[in-house]
Amino acid sequence: MEAKINKFFDSVGSFFTGGDQIPWCDDDIISGIEREVAESEADEMRQNESIMRLSWALVHSKRPEHVQRGIAMLEASLANSSSPLQQREKVYLLAVGYYRSGDYSRSRQLVEQCLQTAPDWRQAQVLKKTIEDRIAKDGVIGIGITATAVGLIAGGIAAAFARKK
Repeated sequence: MEAKINKFFDSVGSFFTGGDQIPWCDDDIISGIEREVAESEADEMRQNESIMRLSWALVHSKRPEHVQRGIAMLEASLANSSSPLQQREKVYLLAVGYYRSGDYSRSRQLVEQCLQTAPDWRQAQVLKKTIEDRIAKDGVIGIGITATAVGLIAGGIAAAFARKK
């Protein structure tokens, strides 16, 4: 019985926190990669790889300013992508960044673009499901908030009429 109760509370908690399968990146890793980028200025190929890792880390950060910086870096470098694979990776990372920043419709557009070029790409499929789940949860929460507000207003009106009589 206790296991069922714990499972229920875990599911309710994950419903409201929006638990997803996308990894997080902490500030220490980002700082380390920033040093790596600075040290690799002489070697262009190494620097490009370091910048790509930094972009990955930034869009996976818990800090909104990091996510926005990662999005800006990826958008600026998207035109300079030398290969279709690199282009696809950047579009996927942009989708992650937009998801983390709460722009779910833009994130879904980008992940669908990835899936058009690589329909079997597991990461993109997982991200798409995560986005769709989040949109559905936000819709349910929004409906609940609206219903509560309508109930409170109706209760207030009913109480006002009851006082008049």
